[in-house]
Amino acid sequence: MARVVVDVMLKPEILDSQGQTIARKLPQLGFAGITGVRQGKRFEIEFDGPADEEALERVRKIAETLLANPVIETFDMRVE
Repeated sequence: MARVVVDVMLKPEILDSQGQTIARKLPQLGFAGITGVRQGKRFEIEFDGPADEEALERVRKIAETLLANPVIETFDMRVE
């Protein structure tokens, strides 16, 4: 069994209001020196067989069509 992790993040030019809210709250909680926070999503996809090029291409298509909105988000994949 193989596992591929897909991390989806807003593009840098897209306002991340949730990340900004977290960043503003951190100093109030005693966490100093934090200059920014970006919030994202993590997906773990498990499948039978090896994580070969064919399997990674299937996961890439899943990410492009379902997991990420390509207009405002980017994604990275890695095999675990």
